[in-house]
Amino acid sequence: MAKEDIKQLQEENAALKQEVERLKDELIRMVSRNLDLSERLEYDVELRRRTAVAREIMEARVERQRNADLQDDGQLMALIEMRVEKERPHLRPDFDATALAEMLGVSMTRLNALFRHQTIHRTPDAYIDNLRVLAALRLLREKPQYTIAVIAEEAGFSNVRTLQRRIQDAIGMSPVDYRLMLSRDE
Repeated sequence: MAKEDIKQLQEENAALKQEVERLKDELIRMVSRNLDLSERLEYDVELRRRTAVAREIMEARVERQRNADLQDDGQLMALIEMRVEKERPHLRPDFDATALAEMLGVSMTRLNALFRHQTIHRTPDAYIDNLRVLAALRLLREKPQYTIAVIAEEAGFSNVRTLQRRIQDAIGMSPVDYRLMLSRDE
């Protein structure tokens, strides 16, 4: 190869090295910019999540305050029935009078007084038990293929024995006897 060709190749090689260095610097700037944008995006997403959680908490507090301000027992009972029908919390075994009071945003004292004066159920727990018994009786009628254990679980009872006692107390017969009576009537 001629010296001129070698010199030209060396100049092109030097130019390519400079271009590679410029591209490396540009790549580093772009990666740094992307990291910065990624951090900003993560911050924005976290801020939106926190804002949504705060909004939910505030809305729940406002609703609880509005419910706590209900002085009229009839309105509060209507609210209980509406929320229970819509959300069906009694079908969870852990739902109790405290959870009902919390759901409504009223004190246990207010809830107990309401049930003592406004319902045939002397306590909120008796009301919840009654809802569970009604759910179990409906399941016994509508789902003959379900076992008693499944019905207990579906109706919100913590165990089969509690279901059996509550049904016996309510209608004077066991769940099995009730189911047999229904099958005879058909």
